[in-house]
Amino acid sequence: MNDWPDAATFAAAFQEGRAAAAQLRLCLQQRSWRGTLGNWAGSGVGSSIDFQDHRPYLPGDDPRHIDWAAYARSGNVIMKLYREEVSPRMDLLLDVSRSMLFSPAKRKQLFALAAFCVESAQAMGATLRLAAVSGSQAHLFSPETLRQPIWPAPALTADANAPQLEPLPLQPGSLRIWISDLLYPAAPAELLRPLAANHGRILLLAPFLEEEARPAWEGNLELIDCESGQRRRQRVDAGLRRRYEQAYQQHWAAWEESARRYSARLARLSCESGLLQGLQQQAFAKGVVEPWG
Repeated sequence: MNDWPDAATFAAAFQEGRAAAAQLRLCLQQRSWRGTLGNWAGSGVGSSIDFQDHRPYLPGDDPRHIDWAAYARSGNVIMKLYREEVSPRMDLLLDVSRSMLFSPAKRKQLFALAAFCVESAQAMGATLRLAAVSGSQAHLFSPETLRQPIWPAPALTADANAPQLEPLPLQPGSLRIWISDLLYPAAPAELLRPLAANHGRILLLAPFLEEEARPAWEGNLELIDCESGQRRRQRVDAGLRRRYEQAYQQHWAAWEESARRYSARLARLSCESGLLQGLQQQAFAKGVVEPWG
């Protein structure tokens, strides 16, 4: 991909993401997870010290989990059940469409957020999968890639279509983290539905530019669609800017509504501010991140 970051951009973005991960982490508290053996409360029954419930003894049960005090009182053999401890599963999806890569500020924010999520997941012992998505195309990165100082550019071509998320091999019951500006004409529900499938939880991190929200366009301009490359001459006046800003606000209102419907957490982060500041000011209040400890 022509706009893929060079080594210097990667180094700066990853340094910023890892510095933020030293103070904050993805918020996973008060949730039940399914995954491999680890340190987080699971949705099954296991052998941790977190007591959950009782049930009658069944042939083959481990006698170490018999509640002998209950047996002494009632004469019934009862098993103690404990909350399973697991490492959560995470699927990290990067939108690498042209609108995410054409601006240096948004490109840096994309990979700083990716580095933050990778560091946060690894610190919590999560089973992490990473995919870059552009329209109907996707590239799955190997786990070894996450430990490299620069990720190789995926063999993807420019695709102006909305991302096709249904074919992605998402882990059952995983936290699906999607880093995207979400500037698609498709209805938000159509894009969130595949992320919610198979008991998925959704976290949306949406980098944005101030010029997208409040453009300073004026006069006779040539506008270029960054996704398709199409050009159009347009006269821009105060009335057109006002209609644009209204449509922009309506777009995000639709995303907020769909996020509530799918129990997704959505945080928009300005590309003009530092990552840590953006996470503290815009993602913390949304329940997307929390301090360590």
